[in-house]
Amino acid sequence: MAVQILLNLMTAFLWMMLIGDGSGSGFAIGYLLGCAILLVLRRFLPEPLYLKRVWSIVKLLALFLRELVLSNFAVIRQILSPRLAVRPGIFAYETALRSDLEVTLLSCLICLTPGTLTLEVSASGQTLYIHAMDIEDAGQLSRQIEGTFEKAIMEVTRL
Repeated sequence: MAVQILLNLMTAFLWMMLIGDGSGSGFAIGYLLGCAILLVLRRFLPEPLYLKRVWSIVKLLALFLRELVLSNFAVIRQILSPRLAVRPGIFAYETALRSDLEVTLLSCLICLTPGTLTLEVSASGQTLYIHAMDIEDAGQLSRQIEGTFEKAIMEVTRL
């Protein structure tokens, strides 16, 4: 992957030198040209194209931001309601993630989302104990975590 990034950057700088334009737009055009060259040469590269991983990271960040905004509104709605109708609870979440990096990333994303908090990770690293501000159905919350954060983390780390 590092070789692909280096090749892409070298193409961008070479393009800037060839056209005599040291501006950001010259670099951007050269970078896009490098991306096109990598797309053409992807059959001959030993590893997957690094742009797939970059796109997966962008999707994970967008997913996190969406969940952050939605959960903030849910927490604000609970705070501003005249009657507090929350059902706090702790549930165990069995994860399919295997590496320490993946489990740590999932735990951090859960902690950064308002209304949820990872309390503990089991010694095996396969079970996360999560406190949620409002649990109607722990199974539904587990499926939501699995379908959003866990799936996106797997896309980023397992290309």
